[in-house]
Amino acid sequence: MASFIPRSSFPAQLSLPRSYFLGHHASGLAKMKTMLSSIDLIIECRDYRVPLTSRNPLFEQSLAGRERLIIYTKRDLGSKDRPSDKKKEEIVRSWHSPSTTLFTNHKSKKDMKAVLNFTKEFASQSQSVIGSRILVVGMPNVGKSSLLNALRMEGVHRAKAAFTGAQPGITRKIASGVKIVDRDEEKGIEGVYLVDTPGVFVPYVPDAESMLKLALVGSVKDTIISPVTLADYLLFHINKNYPGTNIYREYCGQTNDIAEFLESVCKKTGRLGKGGVPDLDAAALWVIQRWRQGNLGTFILDEVTEDALEKKMMEEVAMSYSQARKQKKEAQRAKAKLKPSEAA
Repeated sequence: MASFIPRSSFPAQLSLPRSYFLGHHASGLAKMKTMLSSIDLIIECRDYRVPLTSRNPLFEQSLAGRERLIIYTKRDLGSKDRPSDKKKEEIVRSWHSPSTTLFTNHKSKKDMKAVLNFTKEFASQSQSVIGSRILVVGMPNVGKSSLLNALRMEGVHRAKAAFTGAQPGITRKIASGVKIVDRDEEKGIEGVYLVDTPGVFVPYVPDAESMLKLALVGSVKDTIISPVTLADYLLFHINKNYPGTNIYREYCGQTNDIAEFLESVCKKTGRLGKGGVPDLDAAALWVIQRWRQGNLGTFILDEVTEDALEKKMMEEVAMSYSQARKQKKEAQRAKAKLKPSEAA
């Protein structure tokens, strides 16, 4: 019997939507800008599974001028503390040097204490008489609210203050500051307050694969991209990251055929429609949720290399220039259509 050979690439998805920049994203970012004068520190959350793709250049452009802590959330869904995982974390830290980078699982008290210790040290140095205010920003559904709740519970032992959910868009408005560190007269801390914000998507995603990654980790609603397409992209990554190991063997043998995989899932889980017809969409959504919960492999979707961030930033610059040229041409066309008296 021939050994299984996983796909080396995923087919181009030219018809995928390339934006999810909604009204509350734009208004939230505008509000953040007006708050900067009262903010001491910015915590930017990124999803551990997509360290490059969950980077939003809008934060670099709009929120410059404040010290920043980068926190990669959901580490437990992308790492098993393998040597390869540790190596990738070293590379990611080098991207942000000399700034501090933390990798967290909000269910880990150790990780939450590390974040709290950073904020306490920062607050003791700032000597604010009204307490330090920290703005938490990030792409949709990267775990900002879950982080806030975990820090509040660990820091001041109080119940959660922010709503959370599996789909993006739960937080739509900037909240008032939530205390995560009490006043400490000995250390000169008047308290630390965290300000939760709505997730902000990028105005335009440069390539279809990045959109697939963001959809797979839940940064866009599951209705935006076909669940079967997303499940197929997930199957591609599972086979790629687990060569020679079938981690979905309880459903079927190793395969590159998403229909075969989902039909097997339908039969095993009872996701069948009228006449016993497999409900592929329902099976695909179930499989995606299983992976999001860490039950179908733990791995990073982005390629993490020492020069990956630099390449990503160059792509963003090229995209910005291209978009600017496009907008200029559209403006010229619109002006050309106007009557001479209107164009003047």
